[in-house]
Amino acid sequence: MPEAQATARTEEEINAIAAPEIVQSAHERFGDPKNFINRELSWLEFNRRVLEEAQDQRQPLIERVKFLTIFSSNLDEFFEIRVAGIKQQIESQTSELGPDGLSPTEVFNRIQKTVRELFAEQYTLWKNELLPKLAKNGIYVREISELPAKRAAWAHRYFLEEVFPMLTPLAVDASHPFPHLLNRSHNLLVRAKTRRRGEPLHAIVQVPRVVPRLILLPRGSGANEPWEYIYLASLIKQYIGELFPGLILDGAHAFRVTRNSDLYIDDEEAENLLRMIEQQLRRSSRGNAVRLEVEADCPKDFLSLLLDFFNLTEADAYKLDGPLTMTHLAPLVANDAFVKLKDRPFQPARDPALPPHVDFFEVLRRQDVLLHHPYDSFDQIVELIEKATADPQVLAIKITLYRTSGDSPIVEALIDAANAGKQVTAIVELRARFDEATNIQWARRLEESGAHVIYGVVGLKTHCKMLLIVRRDADRLRHYVHLGTGNYHPRTARIYTDFSLLTSEAQLTEEVATVFNTLTGLAGYPGLKKLMVAPFDMQSRLVKCIERERDNALAGKPARIVAKLNSLVDHEVIERLYEASRADVTVDLIVRGICCLRPKIPDLSENIRVISIVGRFLEHSRIYYFENAGDPLVYLSSADWMPRNFFRRIEVAFPIETPALRNQIISDVIPTVLNDRVKARELQPNGTYRRLQPEGPEPSRQAQWQFREVSRERMKKLTGSKKQKRADKLIPISVVHKDAAAPSTASEKPFTP
Repeated sequence: MPEAQATARTEEEINAIAAPEIVQSAHERFGDPKNFINRELSWLEFNRRVLEEAQDQRQPLIERVKFLTIFSSNLDEFFEIRVAGIKQQIESQTSELGPDGLSPTEVFNRIQKTVRELFAEQYTLWKNELLPKLAKNGIYVREISELPAKRAAWAHRYFLEEVFPMLTPLAVDASHPFPHLLNRSHNLLVRAKTRRRGEPLHAIVQVPRVVPRLILLPRGSGANEPWEYIYLASLIKQYIGELFPGLILDGAHAFRVTRNSDLYIDDEEAENLLRMIEQQLRRSSRGNAVRLEVEADCPKDFLSLLLDFFNLTEADAYKLDGPLTMTHLAPLVANDAFVKLKDRPFQPARDPALPPHVDFFEVLRRQDVLLHHPYDSFDQIVELIEKATADPQVLAIKITLYRTSGDSPIVEALIDAANAGKQVTAIVELRARFDEATNIQWARRLEESGAHVIYGVVGLKTHCKMLLIVRRDADRLRHYVHLGTGNYHPRTARIYTDFSLLTSEAQLTEEVATVFNTLTGLAGYPGLKKLMVAPFDMQSRLVKCIERERDNALAGKPARIVAKLNSLVDHEVIERLYEASRADVTVDLIVRGICCLRPKIPDLSENIRVISIVGRFLEHSRIYYFENAGDPLVYLSSADWMPRNFFRRIEVAFPIETPALRNQIISDVIPTVLNDRVKARELQPNGTYRRLQPEGPEPSRQAQWQFREVSRERMKKLTGSKKQKRADKLIPISVVHKDAAAPSTASEKPFTP
């Protein structure tokens, strides 16, 4: 990374920028609400970028459908958590303004306006572009009314045999109160009359969750046979009259309700956290309604009835011209028969330092290993834990578990280790949002095996990713450590970008052991030299790093900051970045999601550039880079720069100190990401994003594609002829990168906009 050029300032200029005690505090100078973007509106801009991936005609067709489903799923969670919280603020008549100067009511109004615009774009895209393109490729998602007679007859039989027995009409009248429908449930409101034309009768029919939401019609065995799907809700609506014999149907309209799904845990009151969370999980699907989605042709009187039932207003209702959620299109994305309409398959490569059947512990005594997932296989981390389980010289294993898969081989290995008599300690975070039930299941199994299970720390979420293995080597007891930016989740490790550091370096592993002891014991945090640990000192040390870059720039020394994050929200950090920018520090921020900082504002942030990359893989790794007057500091972490990460979570940022590995981050990873001209968008001062384009003869670089090609080239080297198989020798990623193979399919080309 080239050194930033700087010129020494006069003493007066230095005081004006860097001496709060002489002038003003950073907050007093930079805390004006106009300097901050609202968090919720910034998140909606992130989801707009997800929708843009579905709109991008250069994407393979099924990948476009995939991004359409991700957009819907993201929006569901946004309403369940963020909008639910804003509505609670409004109901409690909170008058406190956010740092951006907006009241909860103003934020809510802007949210619902933006969401309506996004919905309109999403459904226009689906009906006018994606549906016709799917049809051209022999894939049809049909309404029941579109089916020919034979297909309609099959659909009717399917309804009678597979669906009808599952349906239960629930009357709604004076003696039958409106049923409490579950979060994200799909339902139909039915109105009927008796043949004597009495008062209208209302009933709710719930769409069963145990039946596929997208039903595949029978197809022949020929390669050119079409794939035809129908919506379950549409099927039920077509034949719903058979549930009400003797009545005259006066209308049936589908609707979907979204509820507040945040868990409310009072740690001081929760004597048994596991039991409390189990209770809250049962309640979370029955929280207050926050959004109502209805069909576009839903009559006003039907809508009014539903709004009354759910205690909502018209501002909470969204009329949708199509399926009530695009998440039901997931079977199209999962169908392997559509492989030609998807991204080129990708198989992560092994790191050459860790070939099959290697002695992990011998390698880590010689060198540190840095893995870049998913380009480097996460299987190597699973293998390390499995080898530690089977190794008689391993005495103890400690791990933090925030998220993992339902069939986790890592947890199975920990259970085997405990059954074998090893000391196993697992800090299981029961409050990992939407993974609470899975974590409770694993926690119980670990306890039954004899492992020591700790349910986090009172008042804090344990979000750091740490593994500590204690082994009796020939010379002494030694610690082996894995530190990561992502979860111990083999499935998401194939679709999230993350880093793993494997090391046996004495001081760093001792500090990891100290963090574990702090979390499991009664001792206070002693302060560490290498690791930054939240909630103890991470924010304050990051602020000092930013201030040091500011001071170096003022003194004419090289100064630069690069941070790759999921979110940037913490206002003290933002204010310090503004201060650094005014001192002519070059600041490059790669922020996937929420960013509350406004870049490129004269005399405030003109030296700050913010880009966001949304692509095939979810950008999840966090990198902190500080130029440090020519002696760069590089940290990796699971922590975003948000108040919740700094003060309400256990987080760890760890340094990359081995020169070769640090250079890999500085010379390869960071420049490749910053030079993306295909999937990168740049944040504008007004809070919107502009897709970056190549300038002049500049090639269309795509970071994720380049990293994939590096991995593929490495795989060729490791699986080629015997002369090419030199698995015991580390192949620097930067060397391979320069000669990366050309893409072999259109969907993998570095697109030329």
